[in-house]
Amino acid sequence: MTSLLEVKDLVIKFALRTGEVTATNGVSFTLEKGERLGLVGESGAGKSVTGFSIINLISKPGYIASGEVNFLGEDLARVSDERIRSIRGNRISMIFQDPMMTLNPVLTIGTQMTETLHQHNPQMSKAEARAIALDKLRKVYIPSPEKRLGQYPHEFSGGMRQRIIIAIALLTDPELIIADEPTTALDVTIQAEIMELLMELCETEDMGLILITHDLAVVAQVTQNIAVMYAGSVVEKGPTAQVVADPQHPYTQGLIAALPQSSGHGERLNQIPGMMPTLKNIPPGCSFNPRCPHVMEVCKQQVPSLRSGKNSNLAACHLYPPEKDNPSAR
Repeated sequence: MTSLLEVKDLVIKFALRTGEVTATNGVSFTLEKGERLGLVGESGAGKSVTGFSIINLISKPGYIASGEVNFLGEDLARVSDERIRSIRGNRISMIFQDPMMTLNPVLTIGTQMTETLHQHNPQMSKAEARAIALDKLRKVYIPSPEKRLGQYPHEFSGGMRQRIIIAIALLTDPELIIADEPTTALDVTIQAEIMELLMELCETEDMGLILITHDLAVVAQVTQNIAVMYAGSVVEKGPTAQVVADPQHPYTQGLIAALPQSSGHGERLNQIPGMMPTLKNIPPGCSFNPRCPHVMEVCKQQVPSLRSGKNSNLAACHLYPPEKDNPSAR
């Protein structure tokens, strides 16, 4: 059975005046229909550029240097601009971090929704477009949707605006939604509501979801599988519950240890020492080695491949023996 999405050995580069830099280095993951996958890591890990590459939204001078982005068996990294435009916003939708940067402040919500529908289907009548817009607003629990169609973005709260962005993403009944930090600007209560909404929609609409975030706590609540990224590479992947409960890569362990605890004793938060390397200064060997508490000499010389840790998680770490001829470990 063909997977909904299969990213294979994805390498994204940026051609700068000072030379090329690599933003992602051999990223691979698979998403099945209806599955929820989390892409997690600190800023600069390569999460967002990976998500943008799926629908060819990488800004120049960035480009896909090698690898595949197979959507239902079709490599989107090799299709024409016309073909990718027919898929982007139609079969694959994206939810961005700041709804005010996405919504047009001088157009009503109804106008923006119906214009989006007409872009993908110029023959659609105004009445049909309005009916679809109302249906999607109801699906995301916008009260009084008929009234809301005539309002402007500034008349909504932050949480309501994000619900509208989700409704717009649903207009064409996509098979996949990519959500890039969709709740960063919202308070914790609204964050939880938006995450619950996305989970519900994935189940009722049978959509795949890629959730891009730095917040492991959010991923733990929403996704079924997780890929942890560091300096442009996937360093650990597996079932979310297992990765969170028993992380194998030292970087993932550091992220888990840095999560706030509910003990209520005012304890100091743990943190990973050092900083993510810049694209121009990726260290040799394992890119995490300058920050790793378990660093060995081999870590400074050889890039570790993904291999099974002490459980079934795959971790790119020399603490575990490498696996030979294991496609799932690539």
